Amino acid sequence: MSTSKKLTAAAALALPVALLLAGCAGNADAGASGSSDDEVVRIGVVGAGDPYWETYKEAAAEEGIEVELVDFSEYTQPNPALSAGELDLNQFQHIIYLATYNVQSDDDLQPIGATAIYPLGLYSTQYDSVEDIPEGSTVAVPNDESNQARGLLVLQSAGLVELKDGGSVFSTVADVLPESKVKVEALEAAFTATSLPDVAAAIVNNDFVEDAGLSFDEAIATDDPSDPSAFPYINIFAAKAEDADNPTYRKLVEIYQNTQEVLDGVVDASGGTAVLVKTPVDELVASLNDVEDDIRANS
Repeated sequence: MSTSKKLTAAAALALPVALLLAGCAGNADAGASGSSDDEVVRIGVVGAGDPYWETYKEAAAEEGIEVELVDFSEYTQPNPALSAGELDLNQFQHIIYLATYNVQSDDDLQPIGATAIYPLGLYSTQYDSVEDIPEGSTVAVPNDESNQARGLLVLQSAGLVELKDGGSVFSTVADVLPESKVKVEALEAAFTATSLPDVAAAIVNNDFVEDAGLSFDEAIATDDPSDPSAFPYINIFAAKAEDADNPTYRKLVEIYQNTQEVLDGVVDASGGTAVLVKTPVDELVASLNDVEDDIRANS
């Protein structure tokens, strides 16, 4: 079975179980507790300025857990910091990003809870629709492997590029076929939005949309979070493997998933685009293992 078909098939089985709205009962270990008073847990994030994080810290404090947020400006930073012991947890990435990091770094960070799936959007400050983008113009995508592939699939769905073999979660700019309508340039994810004055359009990750003065409803194309193939793009809390069953860390996942003010804030911060999920941890781990195996097989 091809890589893309394998991921899609696995996701098709898991996604109906995964997409539980915030009002549903959580699947994290409900009995997990054991946190001690005034315990400090350092969590690495990208976008600590989002208001829901302050709400989350307050909710954790009510359970006797002090949360210290460590803000990062680039996606490449929180995983090495977690591996080095500078963090206890991080929450910024989806399964495919974590799988790519683990394989490339020979690491074993693990998901311990799900948060949401966010659609990935294409934005332009020059054109109001995909159809208006001129042939031969340049479109920017993130340069990290997982988001680059996802961005290219958005461009293909929008009719802007054609990808070798139909594209997959491993596609790169090298797979953009010459007959494509536009040229594609890969940039650091934090800079695709700032490139908009110089390119026809750009894929912009959710963390950087509002910082760039954009609004989510300005996207001229997005992918579909409800599609079964979106499963590996579920965002997660991640921990070192030896901490995966830490009751305090599992409790922090529960607090995130079951505090309505936090969940409302997550949706608000995403411009209403976030699809909240409470996927069982064993399904997250199984998806991570599958993606890691596929990455190794395609290396």
